[in-house]
Amino acid sequence: MADLEVEHLLIGGGVAAAACAGQLRAGGAQGSILLATREQDAPYHRPPCSKDYLLGRDSREDLLVRPADWWERQEVDLRTRSAVMSLDLEARTARLASKEEVRFTTALLATGAMVRRVNVEGSDLEGVHYLRAPANAEAIRADAESAEDVVLIGGSYIGCEVAASLTAMGRRCTIVMQESVTLERGFGRTAGRFVQGLLADHGVTVVGDDELERFEGSVGRVETVVTKGGQRLPAQLVVMGTGATPDVMLARRAGLQLGERGGVRASAALESSAPGVYLAGDMCEFDSPLHGAVVRIEHEEVAMAQGRTAARAMLGEPVEHTELPYFWSDIADWATLEYVSAGAVWDEEVLRGSVDDGTFSVWFLRDGRAQAALSVGRPEDLEAARPLVAAHADLRAYRDALADPGTDPRALGA
Repeated sequence: MADLEVEHLLIGGGVAAAACAGQLRAGGAQGSILLATREQDAPYHRPPCSKDYLLGRDSREDLLVRPADWWERQEVDLRTRSAVMSLDLEARTARLASKEEVRFTTALLATGAMVRRVNVEGSDLEGVHYLRAPANAEAIRADAESAEDVVLIGGSYIGCEVAASLTAMGRRCTIVMQESVTLERGFGRTAGRFVQGLLADHGVTVVGDDELERFEGSVGRVETVVTKGGQRLPAQLVVMGTGATPDVMLARRAGLQLGERGGVRASAALESSAPGVYLAGDMCEFDSPLHGAVVRIEHEEVAMAQGRTAARAMLGEPVEHTELPYFWSDIADWATLEYVSAGAVWDEEVLRGSVDDGTFSVWFLRDGRAQAALSVGRPEDLEAARPLVAAHADLRAYRDALADPGTDPRALGA
């Protein structure tokens, strides 16, 4: 006999599980819901950990996806510090860290991702930090109080956002990255150069086409970052922005089919290889009708959308997940980048507006068809881009008009 029986088991404490719980109740679910997570906090938003929470502007309560009393009001059994250790998909049971066995009817697996740790000489020195959870942000903030020089390893979201935040705190920041341009892999060279210029204008030094060799220090604390290119950078604080890897350990032990992009394989309706077990978030690798390919997308807004789609399937109304992915990134209070995408590969960038004055959009095309669009200070362009990107509209005949910031993009496409 199981210790507990529930209708819906949600595994993972991120925004995907929180969104799923909300959609289940909004969709009329009357049965019991259990959300089990190894996190010490109720589901929270991660982006502020590199921004306002890091700066001390937000409280822990500000991070929460739901008000603290929401879970009880909605009769959702929220169990923090309660990881699911194993799944028996044939018996439809899960074993918690407390040794309790839970029998479920449907389940959501949303275990997210883990930071990618780098094992180099000196990586165990104090002052070397990774950022994933509020406690990490608190530790970085505490060390920043006595640090003058900060080195960020990696030129993507974490590196750029944390560099901007710590610069706003009055710290000298240097980014070391393998790329030649910040954020190039995700946002392209035009937007990447804009961000790099913005950082430089505020005093951030960017060391590109280089990578970490080792850390040096004394009395157990980091003092110097040494790069493979021979740079020796003073640092009393280091923040590693080296990416994350999907947490597929539970799925692997349970025998779920894994994908080829590091995640767990799902259908277009986000169902795993086990009937009635659904996936969402960073570890979800699914057949995307919108992209026309199998994709895995790491972003909070996407995870929330997938959680809602999974909930509909858990309620017996499966639909293919076709919501257009939306991303955003704040670079301190200096600029906000917004981005929609239905394709990760492009061969052309079309610029509208002026990068110099920080008001522009970039349209990403592949074989002349819309794949994605990015906006800085031109939200109307992003809204116009949404249907064109979702339809992979053919814009080959409209390149000149698209590049004219006075043209309404809604009139373009075929």
